[in-house]
Amino acid sequence: MNKFLSALALLLLSTSIGYTQSNDSLFIRENYVKNEYQVIMRDGVKLYTIVYSPKDKSQKYPMIMKRTCYSIGPYGEDAYATYLGPSTHMMREKYIFVYQDVRGRYMSEGEFDNMTPNIAGNKHKKDTDESSDTFDTIEWLLKNVKNNNGKVGQYGISYPGFYTAAALPDAHPALVASSPQAPISDFFFDDFHHMGAYLESYTRAVSVFGYQKDTLTTKPWYLAHMMNPKNKDGYDYYLQLGPLKNVDAFYGEDNEFWQQLVDHPNYDEFWQKRSILPHLKKVNHAVMTVGGWYDAEDLFGPLNIYKAIEEDGNSINNMLIMGPWSHGDWSRERGSQVINDIYFGDSISTFYQKEIESPFFRYYLKNEGEMTLPKAYLFDSGVKEWQKFDVWPPQVASTKLYFMENGKLSINTPGDEDAVFEYISDPEKPVPYRSKTEPVRFTPRPFMTDDQRHASTRPDVLTFKTDVLTEDIMLAGEILAKLKVAISTTDADFIVKLIDVYPVDAPRTKATPDNVEMGGYQKLVRSEVFRGRFRNSFETPEPFVPGEPTDVQFPLQDILYTFQKGHRVMIQVQSTWFPYIDRNPQKYVDNIFKANEEDFIKSTIQVFGNSVIEIGGDIEMKAMVPVK
Repeated sequence: MNKFLSALALLLLSTSIGYTQSNDSLFIRENYVKNEYQVIMRDGVKLYTIVYSPKDKSQKYPMIMKRTCYSIGPYGEDAYATYLGPSTHMMREKYIFVYQDVRGRYMSEGEFDNMTPNIAGNKHKKDTDESSDTFDTIEWLLKNVKNNNGKVGQYGISYPGFYTAAALPDAHPALVASSPQAPISDFFFDDFHHMGAYLESYTRAVSVFGYQKDTLTTKPWYLAHMMNPKNKDGYDYYLQLGPLKNVDAFYGEDNEFWQQLVDHPNYDEFWQKRSILPHLKKVNHAVMTVGGWYDAEDLFGPLNIYKAIEEDGNSINNMLIMGPWSHGDWSRERGSQVINDIYFGDSISTFYQKEIESPFFRYYLKNEGEMTLPKAYLFDSGVKEWQKFDVWPPQVASTKLYFMENGKLSINTPGDEDAVFEYISDPEKPVPYRSKTEPVRFTPRPFMTDDQRHASTRPDVLTFKTDVLTEDIMLAGEILAKLKVAISTTDADFIVKLIDVYPVDAPRTKATPDNVEMGGYQKLVRSEVFRGRFRNSFETPEPFVPGEPTDVQFPLQDILYTFQKGHRVMIQVQSTWFPYIDRNPQKYVDNIFKANEEDFIKSTIQVFGNSVIEIGGDIEMKAMVPVK
């Protein structure tokens, strides 16, 4: 295995399951005993399970479990992990920590299924899903792991966050506290897709989920199949690669996941039944969903899992935590929380671990302390402060941003309905999603706070900004982009970006690189792409009529951000964002995964002055994800 693939395997282990080198190894060996089991599910499949139990038997302990597709190594009863649980704080408070390889992964039997569809019921059903596997595992643990107090909690970040959420329906009675963290909720809107557009920047990750292993293994079998490009410029590499159909050269028919992507370009039954959102009803125990405002991978998941549980109205205690983090940053403390060029503060992850996460599990699993946490505990990344809310989205007046002539952006003052703003979108010269050259990444991350000055000067990006603010403006809640457009072709994408423009004399911070000037920095705050063909239905796409004014409405993810006095609010609108998302040919084809080179054509895009970006208040989310 070459150095890159070895490093990638370590990255998957460290960022996805929290298994990192630390100074706590000695503590674990001195205070925990490790046992490994093959736990039999109702259909006879055995799932490999590791249990770390406190050596101190003077009291009974609750169990806290993580189920993952990314390996629960190290394997072997004398090979101890260097990190247990969601944080070292909880590790030292002592729980029985349980880890399990899910079906078809590493040392577990069975066949792996991406986002296993939920099947209603649990106790008496014969078919299996992630909820039943969790149920059966808990049942076995209660009977076979000594010194447990009869209570179980669960957590997981990213895909393990999905497994946590997938166990919420029809949960075992002993499961009393769950924390889905950066959870995937729906693969058509999380990770590999955003609002119908494929995230080409995730292409290398396709190998992780697309190959079945042929034997029980402690090693990642999929790395040998992964794209390993020699070209280190990601933009140039994917542009030279051409249409998505050329990815077949790397992931052919033997890659199940790639074939699923290609065969299901629309939100059909295949994707619908893999969404966990419609099944989050009558959740009968405490749930604390955690996410990062700058999570490029799974921002949709935590917000919508929380909302789905909340809208059902039957949960015991449903909470949302959102901090100034990238994917999984809250699980480790680097001292300073920095994303790209932006500094958010010190010890933010430690605050979360000690004041939010540990008290949550301690209260529900050990009956210790008081539950004083709010419904929503969110970080305002503009003023860099935590805020508490009794309800989310909050009940605040809406803010409306209108496009004006001469690049002006007005707040709550409608623009000229007859105004027309125009650009030419050329898929052969797509707008880069980064301000700097970057390599072919495994998955994107730093761009979520990136400087947008590189885009604001391009002729194929519409840029609107307010005058300098004379007072602070807090934007809180949901965001809906309501565009009125006309295009010269039959398909197009629409990207809307909400940006904080810093004052010209903005000071440097301890995180500012030497080659970056913070004066005039255009910090990305929130953004989303929408594939125009899905404007009326994600299931049934349809072409545009060239030149015909058309409504295109879509949600961006929620926001809590104060634009400070002296700053400006900016909106950018464009139709390419490469290679974060794939290029829309702009000529309507039935399946973009099968588009040919000659299908990619220029399009003249017109955006009309009666378009508006609405934030907060009682927004009717017309294009929100269909929940069935």
